[in-house]
Formats: sequence, structure tokens, C-alpha cells
Amino acid sequence: MSAKTGHCKIVDCTIRDGGLVNNWDFSVEFVQHLYRRLNEAGVDYMEIGYKNSPKLLKGADAAGPWRFLDDDFLRKVIPQKGNTKLSALVDIGRVDENDILPREESLLDLIRVACYIQDVDKALRLVQLFHDRGYETTLNIMALSNVMEHQLIEAFEEIRNSVVDVVYIVDSYGSLLPNDIDQLVAKFQQHLPNKRLGVHMHNNMQMGFANTLIGAQKGVELLDASVYGMGRAAGNCPTELLVANLKNTKYDLRPVLDMIENHMIPLREKEEWGYIIPYMITGMLDEHPRSAMALRNTPDKDKAVDFYDKLTTPEVLHDK
Repeated sequence: MSAKTGHCKIVDCTIRDGGLVNNWDFSVEFVQHLYRRLNEAGVDYMEIGYKNSPKLLKGADAAGPWRFLDDDFLRKVIPQKGNTKLSALVDIGRVDENDILPREESLLDLIRVACYIQDVDKALRLVQLFHDRGYETTLNIMALSNVMEHQLIEAFEEIRNSVVDVVYIVDSYGSLLPNDIDQLVAKFQQHLPNKRLGVHMHNNMQMGFANTLIGAQKGVELLDASVYGMGRAAGNCPTELLVANLKNTKYDLRPVLDMIENHMIPLREKEEWGYIIPYMITGMLDEHPRSAMALRNTPDKDKAVDFYDKLTTPEVLHDK
């Protein structure tokens, strides 16, 4: 591991991305404990949920409060803020700008906007709004493995001229290999020389950590991760691996291990995430994990051969 990772910052997404596993059913104590431990570990940001608006969201009443963070609620959860900054993610079309306080009135420091390539213009309008209210901002372009070169080049021009602080390379399907990340980061650096970069990697093919390290060594600054890898389907690059391996003396592994031992291990007995064969198959085929997630909810959850055959027969591939 080269020593060139002193510039990196970890963004822990356990609550936000992990919430996709358990419908954001985390207790306040769980989240408080995580914040304390990440703060002790020196982790730079904790993404504490989504800032979407419940009125713009189907099924909002069934989800935990981390699905649409309320500022008053947040102040009760984190009465004492440490050095670890707080982040929230928004989806285009699901956020009401009237719900976004000016930064000096909010506990949030960073607001990240997730979008697909065709919505970059809409995303950048939101970014401008959050920027004007004083927040740090990122643009997270999802499903990059499915984006055409010309779409990317067009988007780069808009992004270059925008106020966004950090642009994310997101491997939504966990289908990219280190060589792909190497090339993507180089392309983003070439076209966005004025922007800092981030990476958000999934673990369908056991590449979450390796791909994140490639980004780090190439100068990517913000590294997404989650404790014990908790995230939708195959999950994310594990926070503990970054804390243990980044050549950055300020990180301390012990508090993260405490979080895993006391909270993540018991949770993993109730909820499933991580490297599992159906997720490997969708990753390998560069597909959204939804078919594998559906399979895992049936009695046939481990029938990998059938699943593989279904996804690879010519007519299915043709439909795709």
C-alpha cells in the first residue's frame, strides 16, 4: 500500500446505505453509539440518513426516521457534536427545498445529491441550492457502468462549470474491477481537473475494498464505506478495512471493532447483507441487484444455478 493516502477522508454510510437493508429501523441508541465510535476512530463524516421529504416518498410512514431526517430530531440524537461531520443524501424529485435549513441552523455539514446520468442538470440545480445555503456538496452519479461515453462527456461540461465540491464515481451494481476504476478515475480527473473526487464501491464481486484503494492511490479524496460492510444487497467497502489500512495516523481501529462486536454482529444475525452468490451473479452481469434481492426472499434463495440460467438465457439478455 503506497503512503499516498494521507489526503483521504472516510464517509461512513452505515445508517444511510445500511438502512436499505432494514428499512432504517435503527434505534436512536444504535445511531448515537455509532456516532461516538466513529468520532473516537477519527472517521471524517457520518452519513446519518436521507434528507428526502416524507410527503414525496411512497411508504414513508413505514420507514425509520433516518429515511427523511428532521433537523429537530437530529439535535436530540446528537446533542454533542464531535469532530466527525454529518452528511445526508438526497434523491432528485424526493426532496423539498423548504425542508433544508441554512447550514448554520442545521447539524448537517454535507449534503450529497444522487442521480443517474440523464438527471445531472436537475441534480446540479439542487447542488447550487445547498451550496447557497452553506453546505458542502457532492454529486453522486449512479450506475456508471451503464453510462455511454458521450453521455459522460456532456455531463462533465455541466459539472465542471457547477459549484459542486466533490464528484463521486459510484459502482452501483458492484460490477467494476480495479482496472475499470483506474480508467474511470483517470477520465474524471482529466475532464474535471477543478473538482475533488469520491468513490462509492459495492462488494458484489469482493472488490469493494480493492476498488476503493485504487481510487485512494490515484488521489480520490472521499471514500465511502460502512461498518461491517452493511449496505443494500452485497453491501459496501467496510469502514474497518479503511480505518485499518489507510496510511493515515489519525484513524483508530479499536472503536470500530467495539461497534462491530456490540452492535453489528447481533444485527447481522437478524438482517442479511454482504457477499452472497446471487449478488455476485448480478454484479458479474452488470445488473441491478433487485432480482437477487427478490430471490433471497424466497425458499429458493440459494438455488444459484437456476438463477444464473434465468439471467443468462439469450432471450433474457435480449430483453435487458
